[in-house]
This record gives sequence, structure tokens and C-alpha cells, in this order.
Amino acid sequence: MFETPRLGSLKLSTSLGRAKHVFLDTLYPRNCIGCGVSAPERFNYICWDCWSDTARIEAPFCDLCGDPVAGSVDHEFICYSCSAEKPAFDGARSAARYDGVVGEALRQLKYEKALWMAPDLAELLLNCLKAEYSGRKFDLVVPVPLYHVRRRERGYNQSAVLASELGRRIQLKSEPGILRRIRPTTTQTNLTAPQRLSNVNNAFESRRPKWLAGRRVLLVDDVMTTGATVNACAKALKKGGALSVHVVTVARG
Repeated sequence: MFETPRLGSLKLSTSLGRAKHVFLDTLYPRNCIGCGVSAPERFNYICWDCWSDTARIEAPFCDLCGDPVAGSVDHEFICYSCSAEKPAFDGARSAARYDGVVGEALRQLKYEKALWMAPDLAELLLNCLKAEYSGRKFDLVVPVPLYHVRRRERGYNQSAVLASELGRRIQLKSEPGILRRIRPTTTQTNLTAPQRLSNVNNAFESRRPKWLAGRRVLLVDDVMTTGATVNACAKALKKGGALSVHVVTVARG
């Protein structure tokens, strides 16, 4: 039988936890990657001031893709792109803009093997999830996959690392084997919107159809710009039998 810990035990546990962090910070100093302040408290490597200066993604935005819209909107709003061609995913949301300390954290994770940034970024994903998908149930957490050659070169898939961290926080196992990138694609960074669509068209396929059928998928990626990549992934997941696909990313480009 579970028993609620006594107040004295909680205070002792909290004190020991703080002492442990102080000790570890002495051995392995933590600094905010934005301003360099020592031992940030809000996150491990992002201080409160730098996080406060970050441009967060807040309403109003497109109800489908989550792209922010200027001005005041007091009704259901679907952007021009989603109206012209409804995306395969059922919703997409992002925590912040791809700039400032969030952009730097993602850049270090992706290109400098800074895996220690993953817990902070997963917290941003979790906060976004609570704010935008409150009450929604998911069965699977699936990361956007890398092509196997690129993953071997990099040593890891940053989206899979983030999905794993987020999965632990919401008590759902990340399932990277559900979705596979079946052909190489060039980086999306310098491509136009039509080029991005063409670049990732039919680049993904779902696997384990019996496991995927009828499941509600939470698709995780680091950055969403035009949505071409996550849309191609959602198409593959729906083709494999997924009931729904909702996207969450750390940043919006």
C-alpha cells in the first residue's frame, strides 16, 4: 500500500536533493548558454532571464498547423496554407521561436553533440504539450527519423533523443522503429516551401502496422518551419493505420 511521506521526510529529502545539486555544480559547473550565469534554476542550462526573453509561440495561431497570426482572432482560424491543402496531421504546436537561447540550445544539440541540452528542451516540449494538448490522450510517441546514413554519421537522432526524454515525462515509451526514412533528403534549411515538399515527398514509411493500427500518435521533432517534413511523416503514419497524428516541436522556424 502506498503511504504519503511524512512532512519531516519530505523536508529531509528536499534538503538532500539540494545538497546533491550544489555538490554536482561544484564539480561540474553549469552555466546558462545564453548569458553565462552560473547554475540556472529554471532549467539546467537556460536561466530564467534568457527564457523570459524568448519569443514563445502563443495564440492566436492556426488551429491546425499552429502558425502564429498577427492581430486579434476571437474565432476558429485556419491559415491559407491549411485551407488550400489540409495537412495530414491533426494538429501541430511548437513551444518557441527558433531564435535566442532556444535556437542556440537546439543548434548545440544537433551539431555539437550537446546531449545534455535534451532535458531542458524536453521540458519545453512538456510545457507545450500541457498548454496546447491538455486532456488529449496519446498511445505512442514517435520521433521524426533520420536517414540511416546521416544517423550513423551524427551518432544519434536529436528528435529521437527529445522524444525519449518527453516520453519518460508523460509515461509513454518512445517508438523510433514505427517510422523510417527510406531515402536520403537534402537539408531543408535553404529550400523554398515547394522545394521542401518535393524533397520529403514519399521519403517516409511506417512499420509494424499491427502495432500502429488505431493508435493516437504524438509526433516529435526539434524544429518545424513549413511543416513539410512532419506532414510527410503524418501521411506515412496514417497510411500505416494511425488513428490520429498530432505534432509537437521545440521550435518554430
